[in-house]
Amino acid sequence: MTNPIVDPLVEVPDTSATSNLVDIDATMQGAATVTLNRPQRKNAFDSDLISAMEEAFRTLAGAEGVRVVFVRGAGGTFSAGADLEWMRAAADRSESDNRADAMDLAVMLKQLWDMPMLTVALVEGGAFGGGAGVAAACDLAIATADAKFSFSEARLGLVPATISPYVVQAIGPRSARGLFATARVFDAAYAEKVGLVTEVVPDAAALEAARDRIAREILACGPEAVAGSKRLVTEVYGRDIDHGLLDLTAHRIAAARVGDEGQEGVRAFLERRKPRWAE
Repeated sequence: MTNPIVDPLVEVPDTSATSNLVDIDATMQGAATVTLNRPQRKNAFDSDLISAMEEAFRTLAGAEGVRVVFVRGAGGTFSAGADLEWMRAAADRSESDNRADAMDLAVMLKQLWDMPMLTVALVEGGAFGGGAGVAAACDLAIATADAKFSFSEARLGLVPATISPYVVQAIGPRSARGLFATARVFDAAYAEKVGLVTEVVPDAAALEAARDRIAREILACGPEAVAGSKRLVTEVYGRDIDHGLLDLTAHRIAAARVGDEGQEGVRAFLERRKPRWAE
């Protein structure tokens, strides 16, 4: 694993226990990048890579000073999905062993979903099966125009079970049914149309520019406000707009207004200066 570039404001815990299947880099401003590092296998998932990803996400979730986490694949491919050798071995295992493997993937995706900072998938090449699930579990997903996607499990007589909560959240039940059932390959433009991708850029250079732009945008926002905004979406989504929800939202904004970060942000705005977190 590469050594993060840090200053006293960015405290990334020791990640030496994680294998070199995943690299973590962090800038002095708190922008971290998690790179899946199996380019010779197109960053396909096996139990070791899934474990390394879970450890990386857990490490960064508790890291002081990390403000945004980018997820990408080495070698020009995001992820080809499940590794063929891993799948071949799984076919000879018991149902309970397969359930344990699937739970490891489910836990990794939930760790990514629950991260308090903004998460962004940077997709180029292909994002298939579990790779597309990782993109769905991120807050934003940016893809190059030539990227390809597929929920390919049905072609193998399988179902995209562990990734389904995040994909359905991203694209809705109707699109999920169609794409899961047909297992068809679709391009970045269609991925953006259904909501799996939030932005399409022309090429790899534009992907780097988009990463830099998002890092600048998120560093201008209060870290607690970012985490609170993400929790707020989970709290209000799908609920009836009743007195209970009105009370919840009033409580959230009131607490933010009197909190240290809210006080600093409003004061900085009125004084026409940058807040402390953006300096």
